Amino acid sequence: MTTPAESLEIRPPLQQRSREAWQRVLDAGVTILEEGGYEAFTIAAVCERAQVPPRALYARVDNKDALFLAVYEHGLARVRADQAVLDERDRWRGVPAERIVAEAVRLVAGVFDRHAALLRAVILISGVHPEVHRRGRRYSRELGDQFTALILETGVEIDQPDPGGAIRAAFDTVFSTLVLRTAYGPGFAAATGTDEDFLRDLTIMVTRYLLRPGG
Repeated sequence: MTTPAESLEIRPPLQQRSREAWQRVLDAGVTILEEGGYEAFTIAAVCERAQVPPRALYARVDNKDALFLAVYEHGLARVRADQAVLDERDRWRGVPAERIVAEAVRLVAGVFDRHAALLRAVILISGVHPEVHRRGRRYSRELGDQFTALILETGVEIDQPDPGGAIRAAFDTVFSTLVLRTAYGPGFAAATGTDEDFLRDLTIMVTRYLLRPGG
């Protein structure tokens, strides 16, 4: 599933009517991915959901792959907007270290939970789509940078020889766990339990690793 880079380009709409139609296309594509995954994502389905003729779509992209990546970026923009709370430093003033770490974990888990349908679709297709895999790695690093910076910049004292490295390792564990849970469901790699049980155990694991080694 590879496509020459030049055929992935988006020709942005210039007129208001065209911009509105393109917005409907992107919104429709995200909805289709959320409801049916990549298997349901076809040009015909997007055109029908967005109520635009195929020629309007082909005025913007050359093929399905380019359309899918445009929709992917549109959906991920919503995810990024949701995770921007990780950059809000003022809300953490005076908050105890253990709560900062626990809340950082919960914020990342909340992003996955609120966007689970979209993320499930792109996680599953990333295994056979090199460009989605590449962009997913970039997104993972971006989120990891936010998580790490939040904990470091709020003055949390990490009881590890390499605080930054330890925080990043904790994030990698959280991220990988959430990817697996989102893609395959809560019972795939763990005993069944409530979402709150899962989140409680995840936050305990991370706070103990970062703040109380061996505790």
